[in-house]
Amino acid sequence: MTLDDTLLALADPTRRAILQRLSRGEARVTELAEPFDISLNSVSKHIRILERADLVRRRRAGREHLLTFNTAPFDELAEWMTAQRTLWMNRLDALDAMLRAEDRAAVPAPKRRKKRGSR
Repeated sequence: MTLDDTLLALADPTRRAILQRLSRGEARVTELAEPFDISLNSVSKHIRILERADLVRRRRAGREHLLTFNTAPFDELAEWMTAQRTLWMNRLDALDAMLRAEDRAAVPAPKRRKKRGSR
């Protein structure tokens, strides 16, 4: 499982809808396929992509295939996103500080007025 697999799996609205349903609890493949206007085979392909990303786990009970939602890849994705946000916020803060310093350096200091009566 890689971050790329997770992002690829989440890129499709059908797969996100499947995960949304599984977030409420275990479901059979046929249950997951019901709300979609696509073939069971197409839903199975979506499920395989989710399994490859380890977002879905499958167990067999007789002839039934029961699926559950695995949130671990989301934790890894959240950590990566937090690290990226921190990195870019730090870079943007440094850029902002540099630009402000340049602006301050470019503005000439105001001339002092001589007091009346002094030389």
